[in-house]
Amino acid sequence: MVGQVQPDAAPGRMLLRLVRLATGSARRLFVVYAAVSLIPILVLGMALLNVLNTQGNDRGITQARRDANLIARASIAPMLGGHDLRSGLTPAEQSALRRNVGMSVRDGQVLRLRLRDLDGTVVFSEDGSKGAPDGEALEAARGDVVSSLKWLNDDRGDQGPRGPRVVEVYEPLNAAQTGTRIGVLELYLPYASIAADIARGQRTISIALGAGLFTLWLVLLLVSEAVADLLRHQSNVNARLAREDALTGLPNRARFTEQVTRATASATLQRPTAVGVIDLDRFKQINDTLGHHTGDRLLVMLSERLTSHVGKSIVVARLGGDEFGIVVPEVRGAIEARELFVELRKVLAEPLEIDGLPLSVEASIGFALAPQDGTDVGSLMQHADVAMYLAKQQHLGVLAYRPEQDQYDSSALRLLAELGEAITSEQLVLHYQPKFDLISGKVTSVEALVRWQHPTRGLLYPDSFVPAAEQTELIEPLTWWVLRRATLALQVIDPGGTLGIAVNISAHSLSRPDFADEVLAVLAETGTDPKRVIIEVTETFLLVDPPRAARTLIRLHEAGVRTSIDDFGAGQTSLGYLAMLPISELKIDKSFVTSMLTDRRNAAIVRSVIDLGHSLGFSVTAEGVETTGVLDHLRALQCDTAQGFLMAKPVPVAQLRQWLSARSMPALSPAVT
Repeated sequence: MVGQVQPDAAPGRMLLRLVRLATGSARRLFVVYAAVSLIPILVLGMALLNVLNTQGNDRGITQARRDANLIARASIAPMLGGHDLRSGLTPAEQSALRRNVGMSVRDGQVLRLRLRDLDGTVVFSEDGSKGAPDGEALEAARGDVVSSLKWLNDDRGDQGPRGPRVVEVYEPLNAAQTGTRIGVLELYLPYASIAADIARGQRTISIALGAGLFTLWLVLLLVSEAVADLLRHQSNVNARLAREDALTGLPNRARFTEQVTRATASATLQRPTAVGVIDLDRFKQINDTLGHHTGDRLLVMLSERLTSHVGKSIVVARLGGDEFGIVVPEVRGAIEARELFVELRKVLAEPLEIDGLPLSVEASIGFALAPQDGTDVGSLMQHADVAMYLAKQQHLGVLAYRPEQDQYDSSALRLLAELGEAITSEQLVLHYQPKFDLISGKVTSVEALVRWQHPTRGLLYPDSFVPAAEQTELIEPLTWWVLRRATLALQVIDPGGTLGIAVNISAHSLSRPDFADEVLAVLAETGTDPKRVIIEVTETFLLVDPPRAARTLIRLHEAGVRTSIDDFGAGQTSLGYLAMLPISELKIDKSFVTSMLTDRRNAAIVRSVIDLGHSLGFSVTAEGVETTGVLDHLRALQCDTAQGFLMAKPVPVAQLRQWLSARSMPALSPAVT
């Protein structure tokens, strides 16, 4: 019938499965295991069969004991007078016994029957045999039933050849009328019929047991094979994970090390191998503001970009966090390597979208060449790291390693370790740079710029420690220290006046949901009018999380705090976001301002930013003004304010107070048309 499964179908399929498993040299070990595992199954089967046989014998003996008891009570005791058999049998009793017992013997129901008195002496035997008193008879005379499986004529004193297997039973014999023990009935019952019945039952059980044990063996083999496959698979997975990054699927640091070793083995001065380290700028901010899930998705997308852009001979690996490694074999020198890494940086910077949010990520890349910069993995990776760190610190994008850079790496690490103590031990100082109105020439505000008065290295500028602090939690206490000290200094610089104070705020601090409330708390603590405070933020903060940026800036705007977008033009802020946010000022990045008279493209950017800011209702400030020509040109473009070394350098608070008392604008050339 369709849908029915034959009883042996499942074992048959398992057997075919085992046959397939046993094919091929790779399965020889499994075949040995199958053979060895069969031994305990066979031992178990034999033990179970032995138990069944023993139980069968026990059942046969039990049946014989029941039969003997029945014969004693129903057939023997009624024919006796109820007297102690030690006094002998009467002729009538002997005649009745021979008649009834003879019939049972002739029918084969009983092979031998004896009556013994309480001393074990045979007083009657259907075949005339005289067995000597034995222990079993005496035990039965005391009231116990004694039975055993043996051969006929196997007892001491029996005559004749050994007969068939029998069940020997010594049954206490009681008087029918009084129940008094009068003797012992000794019976030999045939075991053949009992054994035949037991054998039939055992045969069925043995077949079922054998089939069950064989099926168990097959199942165990299949389970073992499944477990072995699972372990092999897990072993392969573990081996892969030991060499691959779990998130991106790229080679990990261990495998990257192997690739560097392999690629540099054949590198020459004419055909060196480039080893690069890529670090994503401000990636920690993305994790902090958008969550690690978004950060992970971003890493996966950037990994796919890198691998799809490079050729098969170039190895891309994830070294950990937001750091990637690149191995480029057989480049034609540092120039070609740099061009390749510049191209990769452009690829990474292309905008992408996650959950409807546009993101753009910049990277800092450092690279070293083998064998010029080292022949072992450790030195090459270290040198590439040094170049990468310097590229990040100086905003260079891509930088090749040079031996003189080594001092920056160890120096930066030491400075970072010392910065926490510097914040608490008053080693930090603030310098202030004025910002001028280009129409009136008046100073409208000053920008607070942090410096580190290092006990052994002298005065350190922000570029030497702030970029590293932004990658750690130290940026938090540093930011709040600057804000608190700057607002306190404002009371000294211009007490009760209108001069504004501008403070740079890190994107990490801005990403805190309670940032606006904390700023207002500091202003209340220092007694500073919020309308005199300007926070300068980077475009990155606006780009990463516009909704949070809007909430934070609106809260500050409502309290009177102004917001300035620092280094505008260097990022990729959406104009739509600018229109949505309560921004007061755009500060043009100094890289455009300083070269605007010699680079028409930069001049166009400066002009466009000024026009854009005015069209959106913002004030526009130009940074990095160092020549009167640039100053005159900015005035001609109707830029609102400017700051730079031409007008005033950053100075401590005491010098600033003296300077403000005698401030004046540098002479301006005729307006440029």
